[in-house]
Amino acid sequence: MKNENFDYGDFVKTEETQELESVEILDYTQTSVLVPETEAVSEVQEVENIEFKSAEETAGNKKKDKKSLKNKKKSSGIQKQRTSIGAKLIFIISLLVIISMGLITALVSYFVTQDTRINAEENNLTINNRTLSDCEFRLNTFLNNSALLFDLNPTNKDEETQSFFTRNSEIASVVFFEQNKELINQDFFNQNGITLKMLESYIVICSKNIVEAKKGITKLSNASPYFGLPLLSMIYQLKTPAGPQTVLVLFSSQSLLDSFSAGSINQSFLVNDTGDILLHSDLDQVLKGKNIRDDYLIKAMNESAQKGEQITYTDANGKEYIGAFSKLTAFNSGVLTQVATEIILEGIIKTTWQNIYLTMAILSIAILIIWLFARSLTTPLKLLTEVTNEINQGRFDTELFKNLNQKRRDEIGVLNQSTKAEQDILNTFTKLTNKVVTKAIVLKQIDFEPHLKDITIFFSDIRGFTAISDAFNNRYGEHSAAHIIGFLNDYMERMVNCIAITGGTVDKFEGDAIMAAWGVLRDDNLDFEKLDPSTDEYKEKSAVHEQHIKEDAVNSITAAVAMRYALMEYNKQADAYTRAHEHDLSAPYKPNIRIGSGINVGRATVGFMGSNDKMEFTSIGDSVNMASRTESSTKPCGVDILITQETYELLKYEYIKCSSNNYTILDENKDKEIVVEKIPVPFEVKGKGIQYFYGVVNMPALDIEQFFKTTNPDFVVDPDCEIAVGPKGPQSLDQVRQLLGIPIPDYSGVNLDQQEKKITIHTT
Repeated sequence: MKNENFDYGDFVKTEETQELESVEILDYTQTSVLVPETEAVSEVQEVENIEFKSAEETAGNKKKDKKSLKNKKKSSGIQKQRTSIGAKLIFIISLLVIISMGLITALVSYFVTQDTRINAEENNLTINNRTLSDCEFRLNTFLNNSALLFDLNPTNKDEETQSFFTRNSEIASVVFFEQNKELINQDFFNQNGITLKMLESYIVICSKNIVEAKKGITKLSNASPYFGLPLLSMIYQLKTPAGPQTVLVLFSSQSLLDSFSAGSINQSFLVNDTGDILLHSDLDQVLKGKNIRDDYLIKAMNESAQKGEQITYTDANGKEYIGAFSKLTAFNSGVLTQVATEIILEGIIKTTWQNIYLTMAILSIAILIIWLFARSLTTPLKLLTEVTNEINQGRFDTELFKNLNQKRRDEIGVLNQSTKAEQDILNTFTKLTNKVVTKAIVLKQIDFEPHLKDITIFFSDIRGFTAISDAFNNRYGEHSAAHIIGFLNDYMERMVNCIAITGGTVDKFEGDAIMAAWGVLRDDNLDFEKLDPSTDEYKEKSAVHEQHIKEDAVNSITAAVAMRYALMEYNKQADAYTRAHEHDLSAPYKPNIRIGSGINVGRATVGFMGSNDKMEFTSIGDSVNMASRTESSTKPCGVDILITQETYELLKYEYIKCSSNNYTILDENKDKEIVVEKIPVPFEVKGKGIQYFYGVVNMPALDIEQFFKTTNPDFVVDPDCEIAVGPKGPQSLDQVRQLLGIPIPDYSGVNLDQQEKKITIHTT
């Protein structure tokens, strides 16, 4: 028999939903879940989510609900699985082994590590000082020999100059700037392919250092990158009876490199104050003129007032080093020596791991012995615990019952028999009702009696879904169903998110359509209506009830306008994706979509309804039918969101600026202000007479970024889509139509009563 209060069926079966059925979208048993697990898609999810609360509930109610939920769980008999006796024994023995062996290993590792660190630091500092002394001696030798050449130079005898270079073959050239003399080691130049022109060009490069040297500052630089071989240049001021002389000495660093060769785990290198590597065991770094001014150790050297220091530091990659630096006395440079702690501690780490492996071996043997000892007792108890938990979770047909030994003549045998009897009772009960209901009764999570409730009902539907479905069919053929499901998954995930954020409950999905409600799960009965309306108790409860209804309506409208933003964001992303994959036929098809949403506030019957084979938590009644009619009227009215006159009358005094409130609303409601426009087309509602719809324009105070951050803290609003809602949103229905590409309707040709006839379901 047809239910007169349920004439919307499982949703209005328009051409769009019929087309969807043709591509098997509605066969949920053959496809993946349409939306994320957070929604009550199946009966199990609906029951388990029954404690979902409205986003606007007070703190007092939340505390009450939490206490109620705790009591329900306690009364349901669900217990956490207790640790078995064998596990306890294993835990105790394991803890003793781990503590004893671990403590010994930790102490040994700690003290050995400290001793190794101290020795490594001393060795590192010794190597640094030794390298410094050798380097400083050799550099001073080059400096003194160049000064000796100046003393020989006044004779202007080439044979003496060449004799000098013969004795000091590592010196390539000495330049006296005040005397404008360039003395070169011709043999060195010839052997290494150096020309006088190259020397003069290099002098130009060193002009800044020459100026510094004239001020009495000795500058040591790396000339290797310019000449292509290991060379250093020293520019300093020489005090002579004739006055100060600025001298450039170009010499080979090959002999100095011997002090910096990689002969141990410690690495030493010479750098100047600007971070240029002058000497390094890796010759390639010298020839390339690598600069390490940002290295922690060189920064410490430049910032330190000490001549030398040793520090422990961690580089940018998280690697720890023991480092030491020593500054050269007469040069703008220093010797750095470092060693990675992981290298010096490698042996200790290896020994520590060996001890850990030994501990694990001992622990494994202990666990095996304990397990063999406790198995005879813990195995049947563990199985019984698993079976009990399966029952408490509503899984009454578990195969574990077959493993219970009911022939035992001890206490465990009695428990096994009692548990098996409990399964028989529950299986009998499931024949009288739905398994999901049985589970909910066991868990004591819901009241299954249907109730009359004042709720807000929401319907939405994709416009032109037939054409979209055809496009999928044309593109993918027999594989179109899976692609449509993927497309709908993406779409509904965005829409359902808006419903969840505002405290709504998804009632059902039917193809591309969504039904949701606000207030169905709230413990808010109508018993107060039996009281005398003149009493304070009635007035107080009535006011609280009415406020709940208003909050539900506002939350529903908030969800709808948020969907407008989410849909615009989807369309933008879909357009960008389509353009990027224009020639890729294998890329998923992402069509542009528009939707219509209808909202109505009214009284409905809420509860579990159906047959013994299937029941579902839903809402039925005239108010639900009216919400469905409202959604179907969005298309002829040329809007995306419609609310009924009853919804408008409920909210107009507090949330909508209109003549009824002199176009003012209280400050406390300004953040929820709703802008609507009346649709100038009347329609007939049975029992209520002439009614009007109202198109939702905007919620100008809605912060859409904060709205979506409720579930996604990383959400950032798209500036191109921000015009859909909020301060930058539309101010009239015409702007909404222009924004969403909805044609302006010719109201003279719109008959909403005729539209109602078109969507009526006829049964045969």
